Amino acid sequence: MAESTVLNLILWLPVLGMVALALAPKGTDRAVRGFTFGVMVLQLALTAWLYQRYDSSVAGLQFETRIPWIADWGVYYHVGLDGLNVLLVALTAFLGPLVVAGAFTAIQKSVKLFYAMVFLIQFAMLGTFLAQDLFLFYVFWEAMLIPMFIMIGIWGGERRIYATLKFVLYTAFGSILMLAAVIYLVWSQAEATGAVSFSFADLGSHPLSFGAQSWMLAAFALSFAIKVPMVPLHTWLPDAHVEAPTAGSVILAGVLLKMGTYGFMKLGFPLFPDATRAVMPWLWTLSVVSIVYGACLALVQTDIKKVIAYSSISHLGYVMLGLVSLDLIGIQGAIVQMVSHGLVAGGLFTMVGMIYERCHSREIAAYGGLAKILPVYSVFFVILTLASIGLPTTSGFTGEFMALLGAFNAAWPQYQAGQALPLVMAVLAVTGVVLGALYMLWLAQRMLFGEVKAPHQPVGDLVAREKAILVALVVAIFALGLFPQGPLAKTELAARDYQQRVLSSRLPEAAP
Repeated sequence: MAESTVLNLILWLPVLGMVALALAPKGTDRAVRGFTFGVMVLQLALTAWLYQRYDSSVAGLQFETRIPWIADWGVYYHVGLDGLNVLLVALTAFLGPLVVAGAFTAIQKSVKLFYAMVFLIQFAMLGTFLAQDLFLFYVFWEAMLIPMFIMIGIWGGERRIYATLKFVLYTAFGSILMLAAVIYLVWSQAEATGAVSFSFADLGSHPLSFGAQSWMLAAFALSFAIKVPMVPLHTWLPDAHVEAPTAGSVILAGVLLKMGTYGFMKLGFPLFPDATRAVMPWLWTLSVVSIVYGACLALVQTDIKKVIAYSSISHLGYVMLGLVSLDLIGIQGAIVQMVSHGLVAGGLFTMVGMIYERCHSREIAAYGGLAKILPVYSVFFVILTLASIGLPTTSGFTGEFMALLGAFNAAWPQYQAGQALPLVMAVLAVTGVVLGALYMLWLAQRMLFGEVKAPHQPVGDLVAREKAILVALVVAIFALGLFPQGPLAKTELAARDYQQRVLSSRLPEAAP
């Protein structure tokens, strides 16, 4: 009971913080920042305690709460932790105070409203991960749009209105189709069982026809693929990143994109195993196209934010590759890669914001020789660059290596059986590692070394607050890279369950 209460407190703390901000008398911006940071640190502390209490030897949900909400519709407030969401909840709570601290100097207008939106999006993201009821999941999924729309629209760049409308239209289109699929799924299950339920466990208990699975997988997959994003549904992402404030970019890359990959892992593939197995060749192909195409696009960008944005498409392609491999190592690698990308991309976007505050430019050509004038900044930038390309001992290496190993484990038996496509895709996926090293090292070389081009006026190196943010990220990156056994133990049983549910397909052929 104590643990389930703590889990609910973790979820609802941002709402309490937002209400407190709304009811508080007008105060200084510094007080607002300090209060928001304190709430986020408390949430992180509670999450760390609950993470330690999570029992990796127990399958299924832990710290569960199930309360009737709209009982006549079979809707419950149903939340809990399992091996698929425990690391993502920890990631969300970890990035929360770093996002708040990173915005201390960057956000100068409507400070109270900004931090209220940070609270709201933190609540929506955690709710999406924790929800075990499809109705509740959809509510949280849609609620994420509101604060991100406001954050980009008010505190974004010159083309913020275009970027935020594009983001909302893309996401809303996929969500509408998913809503139709949710309604049909619940109705079909009610017809078969005589009981209306939105519970994930109940919805997966009754097999559907292959035709019904195909249509519903298409609707769910479109919504999730837009959020990842997978090629060719990726075009909203660079605009959103470029125009978003730094905090918005960190939230977007660090957590929000993981909603898509988590949706595939938690709902899309396990609920519709027959349809999933039937389209495995397409899923493999789209995953590898995202890896290679995203890396190629990153190579030709002139805006620092766009380089990192397109690199996100490539890195999340490895997550999808690990998930569709249906190999235990690959699935666990996908989960680790989600967390790693959140840390590394969040750190890189934070560093872009730091240099932008000093020099007011995101163009790569405006920089050069930063290592001579900002040595501490340059050291952290190099560390995050090496983590992004997957240097051994970093989290990026652990996630990508496991995802690729899982892909080869799955592809080799298929190759021996006469199906060459999986092995070809696995080999092509390795080229993404080479391309990743190329665009990230080239970015670091142009910004940090050579002739000093910027700034045009003297600027100082990182202050204590900025150093603390980056130290926290670097420690987490190396901790996950050097000691992945603990996190992997917490995900193993859930990863096995995901694997078995998708492999329970009645189709005779193996994936892909």
